[in-house]
This record gives sequence, C-alpha cells and structure tokens, in this order.
Amino acid sequence: MLIDMLGAQRTTLELKCAGLTDDALLSRPLASTTLSLLGLVRHLADVERRWFRQVLAGQDAPLVFSSEADPDGDFDGAMPGPGVIEEAWKAWRTEVAFAEHFAVEAPSLDIEGDDDWRGTVSLRWVLIHLIEEYARHNGHADLLRENIDGAIGL
Repeated sequence: MLIDMLGAQRTTLELKCAGLTDDALLSRPLASTTLSLLGLVRHLADVERRWFRQVLAGQDAPLVFSSEADPDGDFDGAMPGPGVIEEAWKAWRTEVAFAEHFAVEAPSLDIEGDDDWRGTVSLRWVLIHLIEEYARHNGHADLLRENIDGAIGL
C-alpha cells in the first residue's frame, strides 16, 4: 500500500509537468519564490537519492543537484541551458527506479538506515516520509501549473 501511494504521488508530479514547453517548466510564475516545476523535479530526485541510496542502502552517493555548499542548487540551478531539462528527468527517473527496486527487494519494511538528521529510520518511515514530501510539493506544483497555463486538477 505504501509503495502504491508513493507511486501515485510520483505520477502526480509527472502529470503536473506534462505537456508543457521547456520555458514553462523553467518558469517561476510566483514572484515570491524560486520554485519552478523543473526545480521540484530536481529537488525530488535529490530527495529520492538521499533517502534510498544514502540512508537506506548506505551508498556514498552525493546528491545530484544540491550540496552542503549549495543547499538550494536543486531550485536555483533550474535555469535555461543545454540539456538541463533532460538531465533533471533522467536523474529523477533513475532515482525513482532505484527506490522502487530497493523497496520491492527489501526483506521487510523494518530494515533500517542511519541518518544524520533523523537518526535510525526504517524503510516504512522513509516511504511515509516520501509520500508526505511528494504530497507537499505536488501542492506547490498545483499552484505553479495553474499560474503557468490555468490547468487545474491534473
């Protein structure tokens, strides 16, 4: 059930971005923030990577778009440039595929990893946290998409 709910949230992000031009994906339609749909894709790629590769799998896998030196690189780096959109979607899809495989192959939802921020966390906790993370950011995506082209309820 948790894996399916997370999958639905991931699909929602894709639907919020579907059918838009590159300029629209990169646009920041709300003057009060640096949020863009592409920034959300980049951010969620890093979120997936952090929790599944770094914390649960114990891999030495630096984040793709942000770092300690540039913690907002996921959003700030979502700027026009050659290949920036393809790179973001490729990274996101790669991390989602790793996470899906990891979750399905895990012997139990009770397997644990250590996180500097939260301490010891289980796969169950990570799945619930990612559902929450996607739900919050899909709310942002709702507002962004409506401001870009008026689309609602995707």
